[in-house]
Amino acid sequence: MRRIAITSSASASGKSTVGRAAAERLGVPYIELDALHHGPNWTEAPAEELRAKVEPLVAQDGWVIDGGYTAKIGHLVFDRADTIVWLDLPMRVWLPRLIRRTYRRLRHDEELWNGNKETIRGALLGRDALIPFALRSHFRRRREYPVELADLPLLRLRSQAEIDEWLKLLPRS
Repeated sequence: MRRIAITSSASASGKSTVGRAAAERLGVPYIELDALHHGPNWTEAPAEELRAKVEPLVAQDGWVIDGGYTAKIGHLVFDRADTIVWLDLPMRVWLPRLIRRTYRRLRHDEELWNGNKETIRGALLGRDALIPFALRSHFRRRREYPVELADLPLLRLRSQAEIDEWLKLLPRS
């Protein structure tokens, strides 16, 4: 395993944490697609721009990439990965994490990427707000991923214990 794509059923499933840990163990770069996608003031990179940023990264020999953005870049990351790790934690695990993380980010005015910070409006209000989006994504991805990713090298991890065990099995560089 030298090219790992980390995806999840919902926000706060641990993609970034697992991605960083896997990259460190393997001695490869960690790439967070959110940081490439969200510009200042939450401007989203157009599909061509995001693809232009990601293509040279996935051409490298080793990496761990968290996120998919399949609506914009298709299976660019998944097709180049030798392993796709799907963090499919139950809602009772990820939803409290998401609420705690969002509260922490709001309370401490944490910067995410490119000067962006979460807001109450962005977290709670509207169809595209973080928490409603996470809820919709969870159910949609659980329905679609088994079919969409069926022919790819997929590892579906459904508990924190499975995630921890997988990380322990990764070779150290």
